[in-house]
Amino acid sequence: MFDTLTESFRSAINKIRFHDDEKALKKALTELKKSLLKADVHHKVVKELITQVEKDVKAVGIGRDAFLNALAKRLKDILTAKGNQGFVFAPKPPTVVLMTGLQGSGKTTTTGKFAYMLKEHKKKKVLVAAADLQRVAAVEQLRQITQQVGVDLVADENATPYEIVKEALKKAKDGLYDVLLIDTAGRLAIDEELMDELAKIKEIANPDEIFYVADAMTGVDAVRTAATFNEKIGITGVILSKYDADSKGGVALGIAHQVGVPLRFIGSGEKMPDLEPFIPDRIVSRLMGAGDIEGLIEKTSAIIDEKSAKKINKKIKKGQFNFNDFLEQLEQMKKLGSMKSIISMIPGMSGIAKQIGDIDLENSKELKHIKAMINSMTPKERENPDLLNNSRKRRIAKGAGLDQMQVNRVLKQFKQAAKMAKRLSGKGGMKQMQEIMKQLKGGGIPPNLMR
Repeated sequence: MFDTLTESFRSAINKIRFHDDEKALKKALTELKKSLLKADVHHKVVKELITQVEKDVKAVGIGRDAFLNALAKRLKDILTAKGNQGFVFAPKPPTVVLMTGLQGSGKTTTTGKFAYMLKEHKKKKVLVAAADLQRVAAVEQLRQITQQVGVDLVADENATPYEIVKEALKKAKDGLYDVLLIDTAGRLAIDEELMDELAKIKEIANPDEIFYVADAMTGVDAVRTAATFNEKIGITGVILSKYDADSKGGVALGIAHQVGVPLRFIGSGEKMPDLEPFIPDRIVSRLMGAGDIEGLIEKTSAIIDEKSAKKINKKIKKGQFNFNDFLEQLEQMKKLGSMKSIISMIPGMSGIAKQIGDIDLENSKELKHIKAMINSMTPKERENPDLLNNSRKRRIAKGAGLDQMQVNRVLKQFKQAAKMAKRLSGKGGMKQMQEIMKQLKGGGIPPNLMR
């Protein structure tokens, strides 16, 4: 997600890695400036960052560690804006949230992701209002998303946006919902009609939060439009969408600093779980290549049941991991969202995440074959893969639409994976994992910036 920026910092730090003089610092700062401008960071933000880093480094003495510490400190300052980070619920439910943005920014999809996060991670009862009657099929898109996520929707293509909002407010209060998300209309560009409609909806809804969804691919334009929305109707935070696309990442460094409202969430990937809180400390850690273990723990603990995890771990240690366990784990992994995003949270693994791209647990051809194969097994065969002799394999291959060679290959891979998991779960497992990481890094993965 932050590949371009992380590479920028790595390149700059390499200029000062083996020298600690004024000349080396100047080279590092010049490299940093070029890289940041190339990554679409606003020139005013770049100038301020370079000036402050240079000042901080010289104050303590030129060196790699001093440069790293100064850079991390100033990045945190730039990414931090007034107001809270994450999401704060109103003292008295429902918490009303207005979702705003231009057409094409990913606002409706982000509304669905937000609903998913509140329902799955925070265990809240969520209601969504389809008040975007401007874009053709916006209501139908939201209807499909809310059905997929499993939350309720207030929608009526024949009503006005104001009627929808009033009905949703009543339903949210009467139905004891925790959160009401209102998806508002957008335009291809900011105009007076759009702002008038939003102002009236704001007056009716009296929202606790007004989020502006900004398209990361628009670069510095995202900063300008967010500033205009803030000036016209007032926003309490920005959600940056499409951050996994071809965006260079620089907009994240400027939007909070320039607009003066916090960047609250980042959307990366097309799946509903692909939305995460924007917390400056953690983002800086990832930018510097140090991962985000705290964020990873929060994300996984909200999805993965602790009792189930302990049960699976015991089975792995005993060598009893079976195909039913595999399917159960696969379903839980799907809820985590983008695998690329998950892997990038592990310290030192951002390079690997970049190389592997993303693993699609929904549409992977290989995983579809495996699931078809497992579904062709009897309950006893799933519980005990050792029962699978040649005649059983032939039956399974026929039922899954595969040949026996494919079935044999999957079974072999499954046994190898189970053995590896058993080995890593035992004594010295962490040491073996570290050795694996070293071997992976030896294959051309750039070393972690942080020691």
